[in-house]
Amino acid sequence: MSAFRHEPVLVRGAEAETIGHATGAAFLLTDSASTAGALSCHRVLLAAGADGSAPHYHARSSELFYVVSGAVQLLNDDKVVEAGRGDLVVVPPFMPHAFAAVPGSEAELLITITPGVDRFDYFRLLGRIVNGEAPYSDLLAVEDSFDSHSVQSEIWAAARSPQAA
Repeated sequence: MSAFRHEPVLVRGAEAETIGHATGAAFLLTDSASTAGALSCHRVLLAAGADGSAPHYHARSSELFYVVSGAVQLLNDDKVVEAGRGDLVVVPPFMPHAFAAVPGSEAELLITITPGVDRFDYFRLLGRIVNGEAPYSDLLAVEDSFDSHSVQSEIWAAARSPQAA
């Protein structure tokens, strides 16, 4: 048994902070501070065909995507895969990735980052950007502090183009 102990974490779904926008919502479940750095976790709902995240990578963490319902497209390095209800994808550090609901399908994802990063403020900022309350440049200015680094992906752009649908 470890000498370091912390309390179990219980987050009631109805009490999770919700960041909503026209094409979905994020539910902030637990951040790194409440798990002694073990993980961060949030749930995402996406409208049919909606983008979830632009291509990016994490230098210090792996990211786990569990598809609760619907279907998603996921960029994993240099390929786009489709995952459906019950599927799990884990993206290691430094691998470019992105996600979106498959055209014509809604999606619900449970996303876990490990080791954890305190990212609730990152998601709040993303919500303001998506809702037109802050410029995208605000996100680029704080990427390092949230271990989320934007990248370009022609493969992702081609997969998400209207012609690909």
